[in-house]
Amino acid sequence: MRGAPTLSWNPFRDAGQWVIGTALGLYFTPQVTALLVSLWWAIGLGIVWALLLGFAFGRWLHWVHAPRMEGLDRATTYFAGPIGGASEMTLLAERAMARTDLVASAHSLRVLIVTVVVPFVMQFSGWHGLDVAPTFARQLDWQGLALLALCTGAGAGVMKLMKRPNPWFLGPFLVAMVLTMNEVTLSGIPPWLSNTAQMVIGVSLGVRFTASFMHTAPRWLASVALATVVMIVVCAVFAEGLAWLTGLPLPTMMLSTSPGGIAEMAITAKVLQLGVAVVSAFQVCRLVAILLLVQPIYYWLYIRKP
Repeated sequence: MRGAPTLSWNPFRDAGQWVIGTALGLYFTPQVTALLVSLWWAIGLGIVWALLLGFAFGRWLHWVHAPRMEGLDRATTYFAGPIGGASEMTLLAERAMARTDLVASAHSLRVLIVTVVVPFVMQFSGWHGLDVAPTFARQLDWQGLALLALCTGAGAGVMKLMKRPNPWFLGPFLVAMVLTMNEVTLSGIPPWLSNTAQMVIGVSLGVRFTASFMHTAPRWLASVALATVVMIVVCAVFAEGLAWLTGLPLPTMMLSTSPGGIAEMAITAKVLQLGVAVVSAFQVCRLVAILLLVQPIYYWLYIRKP
């Protein structure tokens, strides 16, 4: 933001997502899987909540800015609202002839605020070590790690060929999850590798906020920041209700329903041991639902003829 020539190399970011996706998939032991199956209804509620919240966010942005910003259409505010899938929502906005700069900035700023605020609140509150289904410690095996990397890399390649969203995270995540669910234990992930992956993901997020970015539509960014804080609060209230219904710890539910990115919230859960598998399952299911439903809902609301 001060104008320094910062840069994030995409292959580093992809490799970081590869490592994090693999590490998170290793949490899905048969015991954890059984727990998640019993929570299908809570995950469904989380999906419905995210869709409604994103829709309300988009409507609010249109109500606030449409009278003052010439050319601001429904597509721009609609695709700026969904909770998740920042790059995919920007692409859908481009196809709808919307202002992609406003859509991308809304998603980037929302993720940044949530990534900074929510983990800080968790650590400041002293919430850690509450994992409802801790996994067994895995020994590092270099041959097993190489085979694990090969399998998860193949998963990323398949996702990329299928043009699925976020392939370098979802592909390794799904492969590692399936292996672990079937009690195939190849190797653990060395902590230094996981820490490096977190670093490059953090850098890839931080370099988006250039000086020119922060001077683009300042009122738009201010309204996004305000709405993000409100969404954090209302999501915390929703999480408290889910925690009461499910009997799971409140911090786990807060991370599961927070309006942030899947990788960032799962990393927070991993570092503080706050139910990694539960958080990952909620966030992954929410992301998939949003990617599948947001565009059809848009056409149903604004494009179809009477």
